[in-house]
Amino acid sequence: MSVKDEGVKGEEVKESADVNPKVTKEIEVRLRKYLDRDKKKVRSALLRILLSGKKYTTDEIYEELKASGVDIKMRGVSAMVGLISARLGIVKMELGNKNRYYLKKEYYDLVRRILEEYMIKAEKNED
Repeated sequence: MSVKDEGVKGEEVKESADVNPKVTKEIEVRLRKYLDRDKKKVRSALLRILLSGKKYTTDEIYEELKASGVDIKMRGVSAMVGLISARLGIVKMELGNKNRYYLKKEYYDLVRRILEEYMIKAEKNED
């Protein structure tokens, strides 16, 4: 299984030059630890959804996760999105009638790479 590289709304996504490499490394470490605790594969499924480049409400994320067969409650989605935003700093929130969440462009490649590594590791552990 691999992560699709769909880009963000047709734009080429690159890590921004103004992102501090030390901060990026810290985010990488935290993201790896976050995925290491992904026993039910909910966290990786959420990251795959965010890699689409679209903006989602928590309701839309919940529906996407349910459609992909993930067993989760709405409150769990809200908690995960909040954690990724606050602790990892890779998700941005767009305020509105219903808040919309999306993966920050500067972390797209990092998340895609780490998620692919995680998925390859998970497949090897299944064998």
